[in-house]
Amino acid sequence: MTLIVSGAPLVTVLLGTVLIWLLRLDQTAGVAVVGAIPPGLSPLSWPAASMADVEALLPAAAAIVLVSVVESIAVAKTLASKRRQAIDPDQELIALGAANLAAGLFSGYPVTGGFARSVVNFQAGAVTGLASLVTASAIAVILLFFTPLFYFLPQAVLAATVIVAVFGLVDFKEPAHIWQANRSDGLTWGVTFGAVLLLGIETGIFVGVGASLLLYLWRTSRPHIAVVGRLGESEVYRNVLRYEVTTWPTVAAVRVDESLYFANTRYLEEALLRIVAERPEVQHLVLIGSAINFIDSSALHTLESLIQELRDGGVQLHLAEIKGPVMDGLKRAHFVERLGAEHIHLSTHGAMQALGCR
Repeated sequence: MTLIVSGAPLVTVLLGTVLIWLLRLDQTAGVAVVGAIPPGLSPLSWPAASMADVEALLPAAAAIVLVSVVESIAVAKTLASKRRQAIDPDQELIALGAANLAAGLFSGYPVTGGFARSVVNFQAGAVTGLASLVTASAIAVILLFFTPLFYFLPQAVLAATVIVAVFGLVDFKEPAHIWQANRSDGLTWGVTFGAVLLLGIETGIFVGVGASLLLYLWRTSRPHIAVVGRLGESEVYRNVLRYEVTTWPTVAAVRVDESLYFANTRYLEEALLRIVAERPEVQHLVLIGSAINFIDSSALHTLESLIQELRDGGVQLHLAEIKGPVMDGLKRAHFVERLGAEHIHLSTHGAMQALGCR
């Protein structure tokens, strides 16, 4: 059964070609065929391009690179997941670059891992790179000696072969799943899908990338900030809006669930000052950095000014659970000296105990 299914596209191609040839449907019924294919292989040649050619081709080349990389990595991940394998994106990019360099020397088209060709190869049972070498050798032999046989191949048969091969990769439930899991990702998917249909593949992908960047900036510019308290008698601290926890009037422990950079510094400053303003008895503000992976220069300046603003209001700033690489950056910027080493704590529970919250 597997052999029949795998050989069905080849049988379809043969039958379609023979029927068109015998009945002359290309002439009597206007059936579109592949037509004459120039025989032979492209000669080895060095590309001759002037600076004007480079400037004219650069935008299209950038779009081709983006599309080829996205498509190649996507198809590699899709097919690898079906066999529970992992891919190395860096190695994939090296292979793409080498293949395109070779294609440029032989007047070839840009090389990419296309869905249609890869799926056909996958369904045929290909497992290793040897399958590609066999395919390339077969194509070379066909181009040298057998191109006339493809004159009557119907274009509809080619289209049907591609559609059947790719249709199995279409997951109609995935858009709904993406939307339920993350609305931003679902919106990006919808914008990209619509842009590709209306504007074309290259423009649609650029629109999708732009939409993704805008949504990322919007999402990270308003990070989740939670006031936390102690959960029972444990050393675990959780959001006061989600759990029944213990808090102390003189200490406010605040967790920021995002790295700090130029887009969210103002939001962070306003949120922390608002939290302090709503709690007149607060004397210490503990900023929990367990989710902070980096702090850029803009955020660092904001924290430095925040130290003084809080001190002017009689509140001391403390840091807890700061990751090693982030702390290294703070030390290099002399932020630790300005804040005071006694205001930096390894854990939230350690900070609360040091501040007398027992």
